[in-house]
Amino acid sequence: MTDKNETVIALLGQPNSGKSTLFNALTGLRQHVGNWPGKTVEKKEGTFKHNGTDYLVADLPGTYSLSANSDEEMITRDYIASGKADVVCILADSSQLERSLYMLADFAGVTVPCFLVLNMSDVAAEQGKNIKVKELEKKLGIPVILISATDTKAYDRFYQALELAVKGKTVLDPGALEKRYEEIGAYGKVRQIIPDGVIPGYSKTWLAAKAIEKDEPVIAKITEKLSAGDKKLLQSALSEVDKGVVLTGERKFAWIDEFLSGIVEKKKTQISLGKFDRIITHRVWGKPVVILTVLLGLVASFIPALPLMGIGQLIGKIPDPLNEALLNIGCPAFIAALLCDVLIRSLSFIVQMLGFVFGVTLVFGLLEEVGVMARISYVFDNTMAKFGLQGKSVMPFLISFGCTMGGAAGTRVIDSWGQKVLTIALAWAVPCGAAWAVIPMLSTIFFGAWMPVIILVILLVMLLHMWITAKIFGRSLVKKEDRYGMIMELPPYHKPKWGALFRYVFGRTKDTFIRALKVVVVVALAFWLLSYTSTGDITNSILYKVGHFIEPVTKIFGMGWQTFMAFIASSLGKEGALGVLSTIFTGSGTISVGALVSGARAENINEILVNNIAKPEALAFIFAMTFNMPCIVALAATYQETHSVKWTARIALYYTGMALVLAGIAYYIGLLIW
Repeated sequence: MTDKNETVIALLGQPNSGKSTLFNALTGLRQHVGNWPGKTVEKKEGTFKHNGTDYLVADLPGTYSLSANSDEEMITRDYIASGKADVVCILADSSQLERSLYMLADFAGVTVPCFLVLNMSDVAAEQGKNIKVKELEKKLGIPVILISATDTKAYDRFYQALELAVKGKTVLDPGALEKRYEEIGAYGKVRQIIPDGVIPGYSKTWLAAKAIEKDEPVIAKITEKLSAGDKKLLQSALSEVDKGVVLTGERKFAWIDEFLSGIVEKKKTQISLGKFDRIITHRVWGKPVVILTVLLGLVASFIPALPLMGIGQLIGKIPDPLNEALLNIGCPAFIAALLCDVLIRSLSFIVQMLGFVFGVTLVFGLLEEVGVMARISYVFDNTMAKFGLQGKSVMPFLISFGCTMGGAAGTRVIDSWGQKVLTIALAWAVPCGAAWAVIPMLSTIFFGAWMPVIILVILLVMLLHMWITAKIFGRSLVKKEDRYGMIMELPPYHKPKWGALFRYVFGRTKDTFIRALKVVVVVALAFWLLSYTSTGDITNSILYKVGHFIEPVTKIFGMGWQTFMAFIASSLGKEGALGVLSTIFTGSGTISVGALVSGARAENINEILVNNIAKPEALAFIFAMTFNMPCIVALAATYQETHSVKWTARIALYYTGMALVLAGIAYYIGLLIW
C-alpha cells in the first residue's frame, strides 16, 4: 500500500521514450519489480527523497495511447483513474516530437495534474534542433522541461517542474484540441449526453473522444449512468461515426502541429546513415544483414568478456594448492574439499560466465543506444508475429546460440511482460554454445560419418520444439487480441551516452552475479554431497544408490542411471555431463564442481563411453542433454528478467519433461535402426 505521506508520481510515455532510464536514475536500488495483479504485465515502483519530501514513482507500462487495445493500456488508464497518482510525468522524445507527443494528445482532457519531460535533448541537439521550452509551456499550460535522462547532473530542472506541478496542480488545457474534435459531427452530440463523474480523472472531452473511437470499456461506463432515452441517443450519435480512431487521430496530430508551430528551430541538417538504413531495412537483404549484425555483435561480446573470463580462470587455479595447504595444516578433508572444490570452483565458473553476460549486455546495449536495435526489431517484426511475438524477440534467439543466459538478458528491450517471458521460453529451445561443443563430439564418437545427420535432425527438432512451446505457453502469456506487431517510428541514429550505458551494464552484471552464485553453489553442493564418500569409492555414495533405485524409470526414456545422472548434471552446464559420466564410469570418487562445470574428464573418455553406452542410449542421451534446461545460470537469468518464481519454475519443469520425452522417442527410433 502507498504511504499517505508519499507523493506519488506516475511515469507515462511511449516505449523507448526513456522512462526506464529516468525511473532508474530517480530510484536507484530503492525499487521493486513484479506484475500487476491478475496481469502478465511488469509493474515497477520505486522511491526517492528530495527537499524533505518522500516520493513514490510508478513506472507505467510503455504504450502509444490510452485506448483499450492491450492490457498495458488498460492498466495505465485504470491507474490514472484510481486517483493513486498525485502527478503524472509525461515523457516524449525531443528528437521526434511530432510522433512522440501523441501520448500527450491522448492525455488531453485528463484532469490529473501533469508536467511534460522532453527527453533525449542531446539527440535533438545533434540534429541541430532548438526547442523553445518556455513558449511551449505557455501554450500547454503545464511545466515543460528539456533534459537528457542519462545526465543526472541536470535533474534540478526535473525536480523544479515536479514541485511546480504538485503545488500548482497544473492540468493540461484541452481547449484547442476540443475545438478540433468539434469538427467531427457526432462529437458535440456525444459530449452533451455524457453525465458528470463517469470515470474519475477523465473529463467529458476525453470520454467523448474515446466514445467516438468506439472504445468499448468507456462506452460501457457511460451507458451505466444513462437513462434508457439517453442510451438510445448515444447509440444513434455513435452510429453516425465511421472510422472514429482515424478521425480523432487526425485531430490529435493537427493539434500537435498547431502548438509546435514556431517551437522547433532547426539549425543544421542531421548526419544521415541513409545507405545503411536502406540496406538493413531492405525487404530482401534486411534479414541477412540483421543476422550478420547480431552474430558479429555476439563475437564482439567476447572482447570485453575476456578480462572477466581470465579472472575466473585464475580463481580456478586456487583450489588445488589451497586444498593441499589446508590438509597439511590439519584441516579436515571434508571442510577443505567443501571450501576448495565447491565454493571456490563455483565462484570461478560464475565469474567466467559473467564475463559473457557483461560483454553481451555492453555490445547489445550499445546497439540499442545508437538506434540499430530498432532496425533489427523492425525487420523481423512480421516473422516473429507468427509466434505471437514482436521483432525485438529475434535478438535473444540469435544470442542464445552463444549463451542462453545472454539471450534471457537480451529480452529486457521487450516492452510486454508476456512477450518477454514467451521469448525466453522459446530461446531455451536453442542449443547454446556449450551444447554445440559437446553435441558434435558425442555424435562423432557414437555415429561417425552420420554426425551431420544428427546435427540436422537436432536443428529441425529445435524449430518444432519452438513452435510447440509457442502454442503451449502463448495461450496464457500473449492473448490472441494482444498479438500485434510494433507501432513505431525508427529513431534517429545518435551517439551513445557511455556513462549511462556502463552504469546499466555494471548494475546488470552485479545483479546476475548475486543471483547466479546462490543458485550454482546450492546445486553444486547438492551434487557434491550426494556423491561424497570418505573412501572415494562412488559405489558407496547416495548418488549411486539413488541412481540404481530409479533406473527402472529412467530406462523408459532410454537412459541407464549413469546417463540419467549426467542428464541431470547437464542442467548445471552442458560440458559437465561428460565430466559426470567420466567420474561415474571410472569410479573415481566424488563428482567435483570441476567435473560439473568444466567437463573435467578421463583422457580415454571416448573409449569409456563406447564401451559402456549402446548407440540407442547414446542417441537418447544426446537429445535429452541438448533440450534439457540450458544451464543453472540461465535459470537465474530467467528469474531476473521475469521476476516470477512461478513462470521460471514452469519453464524449467516443462523443458525437463520435454527433454525426457524427446529422449524416449530418440531411443525407440534408435532401437529400430541398431
